[in-house]
Amino acid sequence: MIRKILFLSLVLAVFSCSAPDKQAKLESLKAEHDKIAQQIQELEKELGATGIADPPVNAADVAITDLQPSEFKHFIEIQGKVDAEENTQVNSQTPGVVVAIYVKEGSNVQKGQVLAELDTEGLKKALIAAKAEYDYAVEMYNRVKNLWDKKIGTESQYLEAKMAKDGFEQKYLGTLEQIEMAKFKSPINGTVEEIPFKLGQAVSPGQPGSSIRVINMSRVKVVAEIAEAYSANVRTGNDVIVLFPDIKQEIASKVTFTSRYINPTNRTFTVESRLESSLVEYRANMIAKLRINDYTNPLALVLPVNLVQNSMQGYYVSTAQKSSENYVVKRKLVKTGITYNGRVEILEGLQPGDKVITTGYLNLQDGEAIRF
Repeated sequence: MIRKILFLSLVLAVFSCSAPDKQAKLESLKAEHDKIAQQIQELEKELGATGIADPPVNAADVAITDLQPSEFKHFIEIQGKVDAEENTQVNSQTPGVVVAIYVKEGSNVQKGQVLAELDTEGLKKALIAAKAEYDYAVEMYNRVKNLWDKKIGTESQYLEAKMAKDGFEQKYLGTLEQIEMAKFKSPINGTVEEIPFKLGQAVSPGQPGSSIRVINMSRVKVVAEIAEAYSANVRTGNDVIVLFPDIKQEIASKVTFTSRYINPTNRTFTVESRLESSLVEYRANMIAKLRINDYTNPLALVLPVNLVQNSMQGYYVSTAQKSSENYVVKRKLVKTGITYNGRVEILEGLQPGDKVITTGYLNLQDGEAIRF
């Protein structure tokens, strides 16, 4: 009994002594925790969102962009004109005086239709005489042939009669052909666009003002001359954007023809692009501007051309690079490619994700502290 009482007294004494010690220790840990938490907050404020310390007060203010691949296209821009696939000048084949005009400007005509005619009165009289001579020669030939078939007469008589018939036939057909050559016949279906002469006017093939213009606008194309320097890049099938400045229309098409001939006078070659005739009310010789796509890189690193600067070491781009405490300027030497519309392709020196300085890059020194 005495032992039990002593044991309980010892336990109570131990408990009464250890409880305050634990409480004191707990209070001490809490105070230390609050102090550490406050230090963490202060450090987070100093580091900020970038995970680095605030830059020095004299750091340069800049703006940056993360460089990412994008599609880059280069275009050749030239001026051309609209033309019809069938645009022809109808002439007579002989000189003469115009005695008949059967159409007017704006008339729809068919292939082979006679549009105008020259004076052929003299030829028509000659045709009548030639026809009479030919008919007589045919009659004489038939008589001689019938006798020759019966073995009457000589072979020379038969041959002379045949030769005479053939000769007068050629004379008759030649006169008939001369009359046909005095007619203006349309070689295509289309519309009469121009009749530069009047009745009674003398005309001659190949002379200005001596032909009727007929155009078929159902098939339309744009024609342009392009410098020889682009001959390696401009091919049939290249994409082209055709702009009509007067009617504010823009049409996507393709290059349908590239000439194999270089004009020795101006060192250019011809390119053509066919157009859908239903899209626009085209007119022959309408001005058109062509933007021919001669180069495309679907995953190019491209920058505004003004960001590429020059130094004794070569072309370079200013980038932002993370140092131990903040960001500093890092000049990177680059190799450039094609430039178009204020943008330049970067072939070497930069990688996707590089932070390129786009504002405040002038006069920055390599290693200079920056903020953005």
